[in-house]
Amino acid sequence: MSQYSFDQPVLGDYIKGRFLRPTEINGEWVSRSPADKNDELGTFTYSYMSVDAAVAAAREAGAGWRKRPFQERAAFLKKYQDGLRKREAALVEVIAREVGKPLWEARGEFASMVNKIDITINESMRFVADFELPALQHGVRAACRHKPLGVMAVIGPFNFPGHLPNGHIVPALLTGNAVVFKPSEKSPMTAQLMAEAFHEAGFPEGVFNLVQGERETGRRLCVHEGVDGVLFTGSYEVGTRIKQDTLLQHWKLLALEMGGKNPAIIWKDADLEYATLETLIAGFASAGQRCSATSRVIVHRSLLERFLERIHERAKAFKIGHPLENPFMGPLIDESAVDRYMKFQGIASREGCELVMRGKALEMKNSGNYVAPSICWVQKASLENTRKSVYQQSELFAPNLAVLAVDELDEAIGQANATQYGLVASVFSKDRAVYEKCWDDLQMGLVNWNRSTIGASSSLPFGGLKKSGNHFPTAVTSTQYCAYPVSSMEIAEPKPDFAAYPGLNWE
Repeated sequence: MSQYSFDQPVLGDYIKGRFLRPTEINGEWVSRSPADKNDELGTFTYSYMSVDAAVAAAREAGAGWRKRPFQERAAFLKKYQDGLRKREAALVEVIAREVGKPLWEARGEFASMVNKIDITINESMRFVADFELPALQHGVRAACRHKPLGVMAVIGPFNFPGHLPNGHIVPALLTGNAVVFKPSEKSPMTAQLMAEAFHEAGFPEGVFNLVQGERETGRRLCVHEGVDGVLFTGSYEVGTRIKQDTLLQHWKLLALEMGGKNPAIIWKDADLEYATLETLIAGFASAGQRCSATSRVIVHRSLLERFLERIHERAKAFKIGHPLENPFMGPLIDESAVDRYMKFQGIASREGCELVMRGKALEMKNSGNYVAPSICWVQKASLENTRKSVYQQSELFAPNLAVLAVDELDEAIGQANATQYGLVASVFSKDRAVYEKCWDDLQMGLVNWNRSTIGASSSLPFGGLKKSGNHFPTAVTSTQYCAYPVSSMEIAEPKPDFAAYPGLNWE
């Protein structure tokens, strides 16, 4: 008897309304929990032939799906929402086990999945609303309407295995596209549960499809000639490969939501206790495995010593453990992430940083990828050093904070802008003028005031600049990259006007 509540067989891919185990197998892998390496959620097989089959099914189904009235498509998504709610306990447990996310986070992710449907139906469609203009000329009607792109490939990440791909899938379907979803190989069972909810909702066959697989499966899906758009959430490196692989397919839309190296500016008048709490949560929740995690803390020099003392003291105190025990922080996703985390602490040290708190691998009662958080004091905090620092320019995706001191606000803003990423920043100050100057000068897609870098609202756009994205923000505005505008000049009763064109000599 398993110690876990959820134990379900692997069903395979979901193509044209059916779950199918591949017959011509190109490879297989075991989905094993990073929190307990003895916990296997199933053996998954994959076939490259599934990509062709799924895209063909989506193309066939898409023609009819896009012509259904909006209210019909919305009704199907509400049934999918019901299917998610029915699977709440299973989804929360599977997310926690597959990616090591504590139950409190897994429950929050589930709530975001459910709420995304209502937000998209009620708030997002205004961004692709049809409109008409007053007659530009006598008898001429001007209008703009929107059409879906066609078949959308959704490439999901491991860190939010349900919420983030769901954030692409729901607007794509609501605007009339068909979808082929390729989840992270780290979270295949979460994707299977989502597919079960779609199946139960009774979507027309082929409108939603799931293909399991590893990196090559995703590459084949992205470059497939039958795919009209790629909706990706993940690292900058993988996003860059997608861009390179589809370079000659210039007509293919790429919405790339990528990484972050997110700063928190703690100014001299900030509530230090509050700023410390917000920074700790934003830096170490999800073991730092969020694109929006705080990774650089830019502190006014007058607060540096007190901040380092407080953050160190509190970082030693929170609970780390198995996700089903509901600690504050669970494990990293795999052994390579642990190795990379350790490597970058060495890089930071060689670049002159003092390791105020050294992160290390932890031995727990469950054999997993557990680590302690780390804090690095950046002592050489010039802009020149920041720009050439491997440590400060790299997204670690691990529980690490780089702390540096500044004297002037312009210096803080310059440091915040000095990395190659531009996703989200926080500003902690009691002075709104300080925040407004930061808001004006920071090169970020999100700028928060006395609020951490994590926990973005689905009712606002979410996307960044530079290495963080390519100007297609997700969340409430996600419908914009799922549909394109078609302009029309229309005359219901045409009457030739020969006099309008001198020299035509047409009687």
